[in-house]
Amino acid sequence: MSSLIKLENVHKIYRLEGVEVPAINGISLSINKGDFVALIGPSGSGKSTAMNLVGCLDTATRGDIFLGKHNIKNLSESDLAQVRGKQIGFIFQTFNLIPSLNAIDNVALPMMFQNASRKARMSKAQKLLEQVGLANRMHHLPNQLSGGQRQRVAIARALVNDPEIILADEPTGNLDTKTGDEIMKMLKDLNQQGKTIILVTHNPDLTKLANKVIKLKDGKIVGG
Repeated sequence: MSSLIKLENVHKIYRLEGVEVPAINGISLSINKGDFVALIGPSGSGKSTAMNLVGCLDTATRGDIFLGKHNIKNLSESDLAQVRGKQIGFIFQTFNLIPSLNAIDNVALPMMFQNASRKARMSKAQKLLEQVGLANRMHHLPNQLSGGQRQRVAIARALVNDPEIILADEPTGNLDTKTGDEIMKMLKDLNQQGKTIILVTHNPDLTKLANKVIKLKDGKIVGG
């Protein structure tokens, strides 16, 4: 099986006040289509940096990152933006919803950057909000929703362009246990529908749903 995502000897070094701070130290890994991968490690282990690199939100200092047949470092910023918009959906711990937009407009927003018509955007956003159980909350602002409801909006937004890959960075971190379990079940269901899931977490309990676990420490893979 060919890899959907492949990292080859990837390094990421930040410069802070003239000092080099390595965040990723020579990571190599392969993720296949349909995998549910958990990146686990303590704070500062490099797991969020690794996710940002895979998600085309950042570029490697050294090494190669392949998304399908494309080497990310050979893509222009506009090409990277298209990759992010079409192939990758993001779910964050802090939801990252726009406070002034209601739920349906938050979900529809990524389609605007793909030049979809307003009718198509609203239709798709409504369908997804119904699927995540928010049919009666579509016109509520984020501050009128619970944490769990906001994360459901974020999941719907991540799915609106039908991406192959879902990157979830501590998606249950701000939720109570019951609501967190519901969000994890949704991610597992998406995986069973064919989505490739990459979960970033420091919680070992959340790795039980993954078929591949990658442990990071000090920017290096220390186990799986």
